[in-house]
Amino acid sequence: MNGEVHPDDPPSELADALAVAVPVWLERCVTATAARIDGTVSPQLRADAVDMAAAVAPVVTDRLRQLLSTDVDEQRANPLQVLRSSVAAPTDVLRRHGVATVERDEFARRSFPDDVYGLAPASWGDVDPALVEPGVGWGAWKAATVRHRRREEGRR
Repeated sequence: MNGEVHPDDPPSELADALAVAVPVWLERCVTATAARIDGTVSPQLRADAVDMAAAVAPVVTDRLRQLLSTDVDEQRANPLQVLRSSVAAPTDVLRRHGVATVERDEFARRSFPDDVYGLAPASWGDVDPALVEPGVGWGAWKAATVRHRRREEGRR
């Protein structure tokens, strides 16, 4: 894949699925976390979550589309890393509303020090179950593409 994402291929399928899932996920990061910790979601918190998701989702989606349209040998990150780095915006909304942070294990504190609400997704299903199939499909496609290229280069 050189630059452009073409319809009906795994990178395009994943990018399209992410474009649908990301805004909902970003909003849910705020509302579900506040509901779990505080037992309620104020109308102002909900409105701020909606506004944040509307502002941040296009930026995240664009970063994801750029990554997925980059040649596999040039990719230096994966889509879940992009999503994990996107939790700063929902974290900011939760902090501004005084939602208490959560207790996290040592691995989470070390790996994601700024993710004080435990929002960083560990898997596609943490963002949206509808991402599991296109996410796994993309991963398999990427691995097969890299393996095929290495064989053509005479490397294993």
